[in-house]
Amino acid sequence: MSDLASYTNRLAKNAKHWGKWARRHGVNCYRLYDRDVPQFPVIVDWYAGRVHLQEYDTGWVQTDEAHEAWLAEIWEATAQTLGVSEDLVSVKTRRRQEGSAQYERTGHEGEDFVVEENGLKFIVNLDSHLDSGLFLDHRNTRARVRTEAAGKRFLNLFCYTGAFTVYAAAGGARETMSVDLSNTYLDWAARNLALNGFAEGLHRRVRQDVFQFLTDAIDDGAQYELIVMDPPSFSNSKKMQGVLDVQKDHRWLVEACLEILSPNGTLYFSNNLRTFKLDPALLPLCEDLSAASVPEDFRNQRIHQCFRFAKASDGHAGG
Repeated sequence: MSDLASYTNRLAKNAKHWGKWARRHGVNCYRLYDRDVPQFPVIVDWYAGRVHLQEYDTGWVQTDEAHEAWLAEIWEATAQTLGVSEDLVSVKTRRRQEGSAQYERTGHEGEDFVVEENGLKFIVNLDSHLDSGLFLDHRNTRARVRTEAAGKRFLNLFCYTGAFTVYAAAGGARETMSVDLSNTYLDWAARNLALNGFAEGLHRRVRQDVFQFLTDAIDDGAQYELIVMDPPSFSNSKKMQGVLDVQKDHRWLVEACLEILSPNGTLYFSNNLRTFKLDPALLPLCEDLSAASVPEDFRNQRIHQCFRFAKASDGHAGG
């Protein structure tokens, strides 16, 4: 068997298995392949008939010509194996990101299109940014938020394109607040809400540094019954007052959220820093949901960590 055949055979097998799984679970965007064969360090995600193909930088030494030929071969083989034309396969090289690079534009406009997840619709674009606009690995936590949102004030910090907010609205949240520094993503969130029929009046969006938002919310005595906070691992955006380092800053962020969390409220805190360690002072206050929050199509990879903080009726936090 050639090296390429080992990749295409695995991809075909995965596509058959996960395609059946996705139909049973009401999703049309999911992960097919994640560096399963070591010689092919790529990730393949399926988005409603289109394909997101990401090459991971392994540090292999290749000439530009050899790398271009290798990637072109994988591109063609991926399209053929999945039965789509090559122009429906978006190819990116994913390097270790610094700052807010994963949220920045690639320089290609691409095309917006709509995918479905658990009866809800989301706009994605496989070309304009490094990420697609919908983090597939948070599917389980989004579903959990929907089941808990009825009648609650919901806060989405580092909201990105607002997928958690859409789920909260679909679950009957009384009102929502989505906070991010990017106008691009706040506008994207508004389009996702409108796509699902949710009026803007009850679903506010605020462009602000989350650190400043939390400081102001504490000063104002704001209260939310349900909070989601999914910060990037690191950000040195010029729009921020300082630098965000999730390992160094998460304790302050979590404790600030707990201050504005209502009695009987819940905070979900997640991040995708592979080396992340929760501050020991926070461990007794939460439940580690990571094993359950990572979806089956990610095959229990350490793609993220997710923690649930609950505040009792007496105002004390506990897992």
